[in-house]
Amino acid sequence: QVHLVESGGGLVQPGGSLRLSCATSGSISDFWAMGWFRQDPGKQREWVAQIIISGITNYAEVVKGRFTISRDTAKNTMDLQMNSLKPEDTAVYSCYAQRSPQAIRNWGRGTQVTVSS
Repeated sequence: QVHLVESGGGLVQPGGSLRLSCATSGSISDFWAMGWFRQDPGKQREWVAQIIISGITNYAEVVKGRFTISRDTAKNTMDLQMNSLKPEDTAVYSCYAQRSPQAIRNWGRGTQVTVSS
């Protein structure tokens, strides 16, 4: 069973930055893809970003240019650097990991990000 644990959420002012991390019980090298979704109460869950083992990254248009996803094999984490945060980025951010394109996604429980003055 894969365990994913997110950290790094919190309260930040508009224009500020946060760095989220997703730690796994195994090695991040075991996963073909890892990424992030987010959900604010009353809104649909929204895909944010993904990184594939080859290093290819993809981003939702609403975060492109502001967020950067990366894998840190030394720390065994997948990270999301979020800059120029906006109030509409407020949500619970959950990480996921997939061993292959056909595999199911494993999920963390999420970390709250609140952008407010």
